Amino acid sequence: MTDTQRGLARAVRVMDRLRSPGGCPWDAEQTHGSLAKYLIEEAYEAVDAIGSGDREHLKEELGDVLLQVLFHARIATEHDEDPFGIDDIAETLCEKLERRHPHVFGDTAVSGADEVNANWETIKAAEKQRSGPYDGITWSAPALAVAAAVVRRERRSGAELRIDVGDSHSEVAADLLAVVRRADAVGVDPETALRAALRAATDSAQ
Repeated sequence: MTDTQRGLARAVRVMDRLRSPGGCPWDAEQTHGSLAKYLIEEAYEAVDAIGSGDREHLKEELGDVLLQVLFHARIATEHDEDPFGIDDIAETLCEKLERRHPHVFGDTAVSGADEVNANWETIKAAEKQRSGPYDGITWSAPALAVAAAVVRRERRSGAELRIDVGDSHSEVAADLLAVVRRADAVGVDPETALRAALRAATDSAQ
C-alpha cells in the first residue's frame, strides 16, 4: 500500500469512528442537508488558499474539502434503500473520467486542449440527456458563475438569452450579463477576475 493509499484509508477509518456509536455526538447528528453549507464554505476557503499562495494553507483547506466528501460518503452508507460508500463514489468517478477522456482511454484522436474540452461537453450532454442549451446549469452557484455558464452555452449552441428589462433590478441584471459576455469574448472568467481585483484592491487599501 502506498503512502497515499494509507493516508486515505486512515481518513476513512477516522470518519467511520466519528460517525459510529461512541464517536462524536455532533458528527452523528449530521445529514447531507445539514452539511451542504459546509461543503460550499470549504470549497470557497480552498479557493482563497489557492489565491494566497500559501502551500500549507492550501494543503489544510484541501483536507477540509476531502473531509466533506468522506462525511457525505459515510452518511450515504447508512441509507436504508440505496446505500453507497466512498469506494462507489471513486468507481463512479473513474468510470466518468475514462468515458470523457476517449483520447486517453480509447482510440479518439484530438488536436489539443480545445478539442478535448469540446469532446467532454458533447459526451457530458449525451450522458445527461439534456433537452435544451441551458439544461443542467447549476443555479445555486454564485450569480456571475451562473451567467458565465449561460454564456458558454450560448457560444456553443448559438442561442442567446434575453432579459426583459422593466425595472432597475432587471436593468442591472442585463448590464451584468453583457459584462459577462464581454469577459467570455476575451477569455476571462468574470468570477475569478472580479474576486482577484477586489482582493488586490482591498489589500492595497489597508
